[in-house]
Amino acid sequence: MRVRRADVTDALAIAVVQVTSSRAAYQGLLPQSDPDSQDTGRRREVWERILAEADWPRSATLVADNDDGIVGFADLRPTRDQDADPLTVGEITAIYLLPAVWGTGVGALLMTASVNALGKAGYRQATLWVLETNHRARRFYEANGWLADKAVKQDRTHGVLRTLMRYRRSVG
Repeated sequence: MRVRRADVTDALAIAVVQVTSSRAAYQGLLPQSDPDSQDTGRRREVWERILAEADWPRSATLVADNDDGIVGFADLRPTRDQDADPLTVGEITAIYLLPAVWGTGVGALLMTASVNALGKAGYRQATLWVLETNHRARRFYEANGWLADKAVKQDRTHGVLRTLMRYRRSVG
């Protein structure tokens, strides 16, 4: 297993991981009818744009791959939060793994590489947002050194109200 920076040619594989993982991870937590999160073609277009705009080391997408291809990814960039300085706080905006590799250590490997990359980019802190009811993800983050910082926000996507919690940790 290796972790590397993604490029535009990885967009389809990243989209497949995101759609496959979302279907499994959010089953029972969110409606499965969200067309943007369930359509690999739409997700590929989004990832092509994101990957083309990457500005290493300040923003990038990392992928975990093996002989079978990409099995996970994490997207890193300056924080989007109004209460944090984007020069010193980085954000993991997405981290997804194929369900087949959940619990195998790939997620921890990808998370460690992500935190290290944020530190090398000059960030001192990192944040991420997680669905409040996604207890599996929250346990994973806490096991990897992240702590809820009490910030909460409401998000209404496709008519569904969701509560998100922010997690934070030091990097570098």
